[in-house]
Amino acid sequence: MSTEKTPDAGPTQPGNATPELETGLDTVGIEPPAAAPAAANAGKPPRDLTKLKVEKGCSRGLAGWLGQHRLSLAITSYQSGRIYLVGSDKQGRVSFFERIFERAMGVVGNAQRIYLGGLYQLWRFENVLRPNEAIHGQFDKCYVPRNAQTIGDLDIHELGIQANGKVIFVNTKYSCLAELSQTHSFKAVWKPKFISKLAPEDRCHLNGLAMVEGRAKYVTAVCRSDSVDGWRDRRQDGGVVIDVETDEIVCEGLSMPHSPRWHNGRLWLLNAGTGHLGWVDFEKKAFVPHTFVPGFARGLSIIGNVAAVGLSKPRNQRFEGLQLDEELKKRDAEPWCGVQIVSLANGDVMNWIRFEGDITEIFDISFLPNVKNPMMIGLRTAEIRDLITFESELAVEAPAA
Repeated sequence: MSTEKTPDAGPTQPGNATPELETGLDTVGIEPPAAAPAAANAGKPPRDLTKLKVEKGCSRGLAGWLGQHRLSLAITSYQSGRIYLVGSDKQGRVSFFERIFERAMGVVGNAQRIYLGGLYQLWRFENVLRPNEAIHGQFDKCYVPRNAQTIGDLDIHELGIQANGKVIFVNTKYSCLAELSQTHSFKAVWKPKFISKLAPEDRCHLNGLAMVEGRAKYVTAVCRSDSVDGWRDRRQDGGVVIDVETDEIVCEGLSMPHSPRWHNGRLWLLNAGTGHLGWVDFEKKAFVPHTFVPGFARGLSIIGNVAAVGLSKPRNQRFEGLQLDEELKKRDAEPWCGVQIVSLANGDVMNWIRFEGDITEIFDISFLPNVKNPMMIGLRTAEIRDLITFESELAVEAPAA
């Protein structure tokens, strides 16, 4: 199976030649960069998502680490409308493959399937390659968009796959957990007890979802507000973790918590307003910091004894009223936009990816186990028309005599 490579994403390229990039940062599926945006728009992405200029850097050991463990990463940035698939190629280089999906947010996936939340749709991608099959002579997985259900602009955040195979997602605009509906925009299946009604008001900024054994178990919210946009005044210490099954607040006093993940009997999460990755002490209902990460932490995926943490730069050039600002000053550090691979044993940063240019925010991350070098079919090229695969129950006819 082979098709011609055609660009889907807008202009972007690896960064300037640096020692880190000499280890083999490779960009696939894109064209040379256009001129940089005018100075008046510096720091603001152009309206045309295809015209973004993004530079990428990575640690020297990233390609080897990904290849050794046969891992890839799916990374989303709603601000730039991108999903990045990061793997390693046959030459031992890091491979970046990107596609444009407007307001790309929550992502969850594996070697066969990826779900992605967008501006007004929830996407399902399927890998069409068989074991030991490659496309373009290099990619071991080819994710094709097979379904896009229109749900409207729900400010959809994180996603989970339930034991019954159904997707469940954080419907932030309506302060609830929801499933897809055959007829309507969504089917509400749970809301916090302190939310009095379903309304498009983003009252508490419900944002993160932790799945346990195929069921929604824990969620994060910036506060317990029951009034429109009430969470913005409670960012410093109003954050909570809620047990979906019992409605109990199991952790409080958090600062903009995000991305709870259950792993090896412990609930990990990002206390984004302080810049810490840590875990929940259920007895004390308190957050236990594990390590500091330099940026607004959002997006977390854990495999084995390592965590991939998404980092974003501040909006309006500062983290107003958040402890994170002081933590960065204390360490004489600048905030990152990128991903850090952190050891859960000692908190050390093992590897990293860094983005510069017309991208300042990362939203979500998903490890893709048993995926070495993935690609994805986008919506803006001929591949989506021309790449046709099929299965058949027809009997094979004997050749004519």
